[in-house]
Amino acid sequence: MKSLRVTSHSPPFPRNRSPPSSPASMIVTTAVAVKSPLPSGWQCCLSRSASCFPLFSPNLMQLIGKGNAPRSVSICASVGNPSSDGAALKESDAASAIDFLTLCRRLKTTKRKGWINHGIKEPESIADHMYRMAVMALIVGDLSGVNRERCIKIAIVHDIAEAIVGDITPSDGVPKAEKSRLEQAALNEMCEILGGGIRANEIKELWAEYENNSSIEASVVKDFDKVEMILQALEYETEHGKVLDEFFISTEGKFQTDVGRRWAAEVISRRNNRLRSLNL
Repeated sequence: MKSLRVTSHSPPFPRNRSPPSSPASMIVTTAVAVKSPLPSGWQCCLSRSASCFPLFSPNLMQLIGKGNAPRSVSICASVGNPSSDGAALKESDAASAIDFLTLCRRLKTTKRKGWINHGIKEPESIADHMYRMAVMALIVGDLSGVNRERCIKIAIVHDIAEAIVGDITPSDGVPKAEKSRLEQAALNEMCEILGGGIRANEIKELWAEYENNSSIEASVVKDFDKVEMILQALEYETEHGKVLDEFFISTEGKFQTDVGRRWAAEVISRRNNRLRSLNL
């Protein structure tokens, strides 16, 4: 199966250009509008690890400038030795992915500072927190006008910059604007390590959407962030015999969605029942 790999846009490559005589490989990108469905034997692939195909194939040249596709895409083409070039690109992509994932390991080992400050032994990590938020987005019932899959993605990446900057809490005294600047710089660095491209841009977009609370999905996930925190607080109160009022007080009146308010009310009801049973 021939494949087209979507990459960044650049000016169209001249149609009348002849292939270079040198066997050396080269990569070019061409902005095109691709008619859907593609001709038989072609596959438009959004994966950065997709194989490249020689640019000067007659069938490929017929695609350029045709159709009324809703958006332009770019074709990454390899001239010379496509099989070896594809292998090199895949090797590079693999290295970038593993470098990125190795950095993300810090999310598994960095403990959430709010719990440390309250004397919780072996508290949850940043990754623990994000994982349960993603599960919340997975199990929530259908919400009108809400893209559940996008909620899952936002939950997975919303604290990803903390792999570099750590868990900055209000007790650190860092202004909100400065915290956002530090996290944005960290996110940019992580996406450079990933090698840029479609997936890196998606991570940036999802993170910014959450940071700016610019969609209903972001609002839902922000509520899940608070629900997860107070649920964890209730669990630590139960396990460690502590009273962690601060976490419940800090979220009062701050839920933006019906589902957030309902789930928070359930957690608070269970906490109140527990406190009454203990005469607290």
